[in-house]
Amino acid sequence: MDLPRMFPLRQTFDAESLDDPVAGTRACVLNSSLGERISRGDRVAITAGSRGIHRIAQMTRAIADCVRELGGDPFILASMGSHGGATTDGQKAILASYGIEESTMGAPVDATMDVVEVGKTEDGVPVVLNRLAKEADAVVLVNRIKPHTSFRGPYESGLMKMMTIGLGSHRGATLAHSMGADGLPLMIPAWGRIILREAPIALGVAILENAYEQTAKVVAVEPDELTAVEPELLDEARELMPRIPVDRIDLLIVDRIGKNISGTGMDPNIIGRIWLAGVKEPDSPRIERIVVLDLTPETHGNANGIGLADVTTRRLVDRIDFKATYANAMTSTFLNRAYIPIVGENDREAIEIALGTCGNGGNGGVRVMRIRSTLELEHLWASEALLPELSALPEVEVSGEPAGMDFDVEGNLTMSGSRSG
Repeated sequence: MDLPRMFPLRQTFDAESLDDPVAGTRACVLNSSLGERISRGDRVAITAGSRGIHRIAQMTRAIADCVRELGGDPFILASMGSHGGATTDGQKAILASYGIEESTMGAPVDATMDVVEVGKTEDGVPVVLNRLAKEADAVVLVNRIKPHTSFRGPYESGLMKMMTIGLGSHRGATLAHSMGADGLPLMIPAWGRIILREAPIALGVAILENAYEQTAKVVAVEPDELTAVEPELLDEARELMPRIPVDRIDLLIVDRIGKNISGTGMDPNIIGRIWLAGVKEPDSPRIERIVVLDLTPETHGNANGIGLADVTTRRLVDRIDFKATYANAMTSTFLNRAYIPIVGENDREAIEIALGTCGNGGNGGVRVMRIRSTLELEHLWASEALLPELSALPEVEVSGEPAGMDFDVEGNLTMSGSRSG
């Protein structure tokens, strides 16, 4: 099959960011009411759990230092639901991989899967909370605000979710996900309001990032304002997200997916595919076929999200840790995200399979785009059929000459030609 020539592109996003996120974090904590909510010697839990946040270790250390300056006794609490194999050692190991450990934090790092019941919802579902959070004198919630990969609601990834699922430990995460993607938007605020009333939540530190994964804003959220403020921050975060610059694509080639890129391997908000019962699909982009070529080394074989692709490669399949992938899918209950798509023996065969099954049969007007990952959308490639549309966008520029897709003797894309990044 003749494959289309690809033009390299550069896409520009809003690059507003904090010059010093650590100083910004200190300022927001010290200017909050946290000092009025803790007394000298109080044990203060600082949540830690989300992956991929820019400078999260340094920001967490800054919060711990602020707590100590205000008279509290800080400790870092692993708050990631059932991640890390739902074990204390596993969760501490994940935090250590972020640079969050006692030697770098100047404070203990603790974890437990034990929970205590702090109430029940109106329909009788128990609301559980990490035992160490309940026993602390105060809790500082720390999380990035961003659209979730599996559901839509006023509270998605953020402080409310950190309280309910992050601090719910394995038991809470299991209860939450058993309600399905359409139940989570209702469960999270219902649980959150009970936890805000019954637990020692003293402050929220909300982090917003721009499309380049830099810290755009750090906001101190007072407990009594959390339910009103977080939806507004989510709207801001949605506007800051990177985007694929066209609405309709015949084939999207994704170089790599992984848990360090998105909880779902590749962000469903970017590719326009949620594929979960009861959840509305994004209006754009509309992509007919998606090919995923490989896993990131950092995902350690966890291929959660591969089920959102139409075609993949033998290389990727051979690297899958099925135990880790299936555990992820079973905890979330979203089994289809671990399904294995059609497998090509190499990159070229995978791409040809996808092109050959597009509605246009891979003709000369095929609309192809290639990205490194759903986190890396500044530099990308597009076929000639997309150029008229892309040329009209002020935020997109052609950054080089067109080139064919070059493959090595094994049929895998090389670093020359249209190879990205």
